Amino acid sequence: MNKSIFFLVMMSGLLLASCIPTKDLTYLQQKESESPEKAIAAIELKPYRLQTNDVLSINLKTIDPKLVSIFNANTNANENMVQTSENSLYFNGYRVDDHGNIRIPILGEINVLGYTLEEVRLKIEKQLLEEYFNKEANLFVNVKLSGFRYTINGEVGSTGTKMLYQENVHILEAIANAGDITMVGNRKEVTIMRKTPTGVEMHDLDLTDRNVINSPYYYLQPNDYIYVKPLKQKSWGTGKTGIESLGTVITLLSLVTTTYLLLKN
Repeated sequence: MNKSIFFLVMMSGLLLASCIPTKDLTYLQQKESESPEKAIAAIELKPYRLQTNDVLSINLKTIDPKLVSIFNANTNANENMVQTSENSLYFNGYRVDDHGNIRIPILGEINVLGYTLEEVRLKIEKQLLEEYFNKEANLFVNVKLSGFRYTINGEVGSTGTKMLYQENVHILEAIANAGDITMVGNRKEVTIMRKTPTGVEMHDLDLTDRNVINSPYYYLQPNDYIYVKPLKQKSWGTGKTGIESLGTVITLLSLVTTTYLLLKN
């Protein structure tokens, strides 16, 4: 009788230890100490400041299309390709070189390192109005990143460098774009690596806690690196669910029993 009880306790312990609980798989959970009516605070997004190797899309418009076509030479020459594939912006855009400069037809080199997109727009617009256009030209300058690029690795459906064509991307969008975190991925320790002028910053996010949206790392910056660590269940080699774990236990018990009978005989 004692052996039977010990066997049941051992099996129960193995099943409980190897199964992945729902609380480890659910995003943005509410903590027990929080009020259900607690409002989520507004998130203040800091504007992104340009770094080397960023690629910009710069487009000018005015009432005189012939004059502005000189500045839009890179884009207009391949207008049909740009309309069919936004990926072409990488080849036709303006790359920030190692010195923090971009080269624009007629205007030459302009330093943009550490500037926001809005500051670059105002800088180009001011130089054009001073040197080439007047206020009656109704000049319109549009400056954007050629795409939001990030790299994701670890326990996700699809690893590698990804591109999203939108200005702001938060961590959950980036993960969803990579096929979501796998069953054995650790949602409580998702590491963000971010390059800054002073070096590389690393920070872990707990995606199971809804307060993660208040983190300054919740919204990504271009060229961020995301790493999703594996859960212990992966290194143990047990099943992800109770049924899978039970199968693993039964297999191990069968192996032990077979080995015991062979040695006994």
